[in-house]
Amino acid sequence: MSHEWWYAAASVIAAGGGWLLRSLSVSGAAATVVVGTLVGCGFSWGGLWLLGLFFASSSFFSNAGKRKKAKMAGKLAKGGRRDAVQVLANGGMPAVLALLALLRPDPVWNELFVVAVAAANADTWASEIGALSRRPPRAWPSFRPVEAGTSGAVTLLGTVASLAGALFIAAAGAHFLHTTPFLTIALFGWFGSWLDTWLGAAWQSAYRCLVCGAATERKWHCGQRTIHVKGWRWLDNDAVNALSIIGAVLAAAFVFVR
Repeated sequence: MSHEWWYAAASVIAAGGGWLLRSLSVSGAAATVVVGTLVGCGFSWGGLWLLGLFFASSSFFSNAGKRKKAKMAGKLAKGGRRDAVQVLANGGMPAVLALLALLRPDPVWNELFVVAVAAANADTWASEIGALSRRPPRAWPSFRPVEAGTSGAVTLLGTVASLAGALFIAAAGAHFLHTTPFLTIALFGWFGSWLDTWLGAAWQSAYRCLVCGAATERKWHCGQRTIHVKGWRWLDNDAVNALSIIGAVLAAAFVFVR
């Protein structure tokens, strides 16, 4: 069996496990297979290990504090099971970099790939761990207190978790893909998380329920259509995630591309 089939098989097993654990929807599992296979072909087992660490750690933290997070569910556009759009928002850029690595082999793709995964991981850890903060989040950049789950809001716990998430993937990249410099890659990943925060605060679409008055990312709430109150309608959470990862990679490219 060729290496490509082994990468595909490993991706199918991981996606199947995610579906069984209710971390992935059917479409999310299918997208995971595509992304995983491409990353395997472009970055071999080292790339798959990085994706696996991102998925496993984000799934672990998403299951932490479920009772508290359930209170914020009405504000968020989607639930805990990742669909294809969510998977591609985080894994689309790594998959593109894997294709570039196949078409034009160069060590720089390894570094940019780690930056992309570090940015996705930093943002995920910030969201999932920051949601457990005992102190209310604060809007960026005004730092006024807002409701938990508000797009573009930050907490000290989430900020620390974001940096830890970027460092975690940068360290894994140094081990599995031999990427350097470790700290620079981590900082670009952390920058991606801050870019996500800025886009979420300034431009992400937000809605308000006419029935209960709640602020939400959903276009429907309490069985009725919500009203648009802020941001660009097309810029939802998935688009913000994708753009922040792309932004982190482009910023890193100015340093790493020789």
